[in-house]
Amino acid sequence: MKLENMDKIVSLCKARGFVFPGSEIYGGFANTRDFGPVGVELKNNVKRTWWKRFVQEDPNTYGVDAAILMNPRVWDASGHTASFSDPKMDCKSCKTRHRADNLIEDYNVKHGISMAVDAMTNEEMEKYISEHNIKCPKCGNSNFTEIKQFKLMFETHRGVVEGDTDVVYLRPETAQGEYVNFLNVQRTARAKVPFAIAQIGKSFRNEITPGNFLFRTIEFEQMELQNFCKDENSMETYEKFKAKALEFVKDLGLREEKLRFHDHDKLAHYAKAACDIQYLFPIGWQELNGIHHRSTWDLSRHQEYSGKNMLYLDPVTNEKFLPTIIEYSIGADRLTLALLCEAYDEEQLENGETRVVMHFHPAIAPYKVAVLPLQKNLSEKAKEVFAFLSKDFMCDYDEAGSIGKRYRREDEIGTPFCVTIDFDTLENDTVTIRDRDTMEQIRLPISNLSDYIAKKIRF
Repeated sequence: MKLENMDKIVSLCKARGFVFPGSEIYGGFANTRDFGPVGVELKNNVKRTWWKRFVQEDPNTYGVDAAILMNPRVWDASGHTASFSDPKMDCKSCKTRHRADNLIEDYNVKHGISMAVDAMTNEEMEKYISEHNIKCPKCGNSNFTEIKQFKLMFETHRGVVEGDTDVVYLRPETAQGEYVNFLNVQRTARAKVPFAIAQIGKSFRNEITPGNFLFRTIEFEQMELQNFCKDENSMETYEKFKAKALEFVKDLGLREEKLRFHDHDKLAHYAKAACDIQYLFPIGWQELNGIHHRSTWDLSRHQEYSGKNMLYLDPVTNEKFLPTIIEYSIGADRLTLALLCEAYDEEQLENGETRVVMHFHPAIAPYKVAVLPLQKNLSEKAKEVFAFLSKDFMCDYDEAGSIGKRYRREDEIGTPFCVTIDFDTLENDTVTIRDRDTMEQIRLPISNLSDYIAKKIRF
């Protein structure tokens, strides 16, 4: 069933423990989200599959976990302190604040207009909003201030004496942690170009109009890697990671017809190429991840600002050069949202009932198996089975309500297998295992369960 909007996903996520509003008992807080017991397993599994594909299975990729707070000079070198901002407009009628480019993009989506909004100047955006009478989504009036640039980095202060503190920043991206550790990783891993540095970590952006559930939040996790290569091989590497990034999200279950490449209309002055993979969310085609050809810009800037020699010495040719960087970055939260949207289904059963089921790839399903005693007086044996399976898999246990209702609860959180303990289990140590997608059931010895499930969930 096609999702017309986010409402059903948001409702399901709160009801079943995927995602809660941040600080909810205090009325929430500026589009922050808390992942619940089910959601944290889903998101962790997304991160694990990404790390497995791009780090574990690649002998030339090395992981880091860089600090969130960095020397402020890092952000001078990267250009963030000088130019990292969004075009803001305030509604004069209701005093709400909006991003001008988002107002235009939302208007264009509703009216089927395709254009490069990111290439527009402030003056062009102001004129477009005025000429098309684009309205405030809060109050419906079209009465905006002029565009001003809004800083996206969160500032904090380091120091123990009041009045004697230094400004530091919550990082707006994880990439700089890979760049500043280029020499450390290359030396300790004895890495030879081409190689990559990967990281999964939190980033923070003081967004003007965060919204659309998990799509844009002020605190989010990025999964990304920086590929260091020779410039003459850089476009080949760029195309390689476009293909690899697309293959990964397809393997997780996103359908090919809901994915597309979108080349950037406006490139940074140092970039040779840049593109996004877009996914057809209920809110329309939106960026899922980016692949960027960043040339030698980042290492050259850090070399200039730090005074450290960032040149790589080729052990074969003795040539010294700054490697070109191909960046691949995808948001863990945004990918989780795409997978939630893709997995959601409402099935009409023969008995007239509607079954809500989340068709997650088994590798990312929050729980791999649920253990369900047919009756409560079978719970002792069921808990033995749970203890046996939970050594290998994240398991759920449920003994409340009819077996049919428990199946439905597990369907709604995407559990691929349900193991039912019945009275035959006490006699012969066999159980019924039910498949989420087909609802077919087979009988298996308890001793065979782990191998059976492990083969089914492999990624």
